Amino acid sequence: MTMVLAAAGFALFAWWASTGLILVLDRLPRWTFPWTMGGATLLTVLALLGLSWSAGETTIAAALCAFACALVVWGWTEVSFLTGWITGPRTTASPPGTRGLTRLRHAIAAIIWHELAILAGFLVVLAVSWGGENQTATMSYAVLWVMRLSAKINIFLGVPNHADGFLPDHLAYLKSWFTKKPMNVFFPVSVSAALVATVLVAEPAFSASATAFEAASAALVATLLALAVLEHWFLVLPFESIALWRLPAGEGPRAPSARDAARDGAREPAREPLAAVRPAPTSKIDNDNAAYSLGRR
Repeated sequence: MTMVLAAAGFALFAWWASTGLILVLDRLPRWTFPWTMGGATLLTVLALLGLSWSAGETTIAAALCAFACALVVWGWTEVSFLTGWITGPRTTASPPGTRGLTRLRHAIAAIIWHELAILAGFLVVLAVSWGGENQTATMSYAVLWVMRLSAKINIFLGVPNHADGFLPDHLAYLKSWFTKKPMNVFFPVSVSAALVATVLVAEPAFSASATAFEAASAALVATLLALAVLEHWFLVLPFESIALWRLPAGEGPRAPSARDAARDGAREPAREPLAAVRPAPTSKIDNDNAAYSLGRR
């Protein structure tokens, strides 16, 4: 049981820390984004090397390594999206009043390249792990993919909270496809299915016949799935989920830097602040002259 709790704690911390790191990087000036993408790409290459090793190992360390590597590969797709590098051919909001299939087509066009990047990431993880006894990475990535797609569908159909605090300013046009409703018919179905899947995935973690590796792997994936269910509930509960990352990510939107403004052609000349009303400086000579004038009167 101690090992299962330790694996669940590792998954919880890795989920929280990786999300917080992405939010921090996304709030940096936009001229840093190429460096962010370069660093994420390097980490992804190292993660794939880690996957190639862990896929054939059935130890607790290998399960933890595979889980962490899957998060890194997933993180690359998130960074590429939030920095605006890989989104979709549509980069403008739908006109007011757009409904039905037209609105759906616009929404898909805005993120289709991102969705294809996620698919490519899954295929890479699947290929590197293919034939190995350790499929922790494949299952973890699949959970992230399916539950993120479910969250997007729920936000499109309508929920009270959109978690739009995660969106940077340059992706604000995506909010035109967010629908605000108390609930939608897909939400209870998606959450219920995810809860059933969580129980099924977690079962080996509490089985007496499971090996330490099997229990750790099940605990990691089940915890990630449970966290995804929690994120779904944040969509309908009166709570801003971004508050969980206020410490690393800071509060409020990222202010554009002067370099960003110059690059976008929107840099404005600096304005002088209004001068404060200050009393005129006095000196001993001024005081003496004032006293002399009063004396003459």
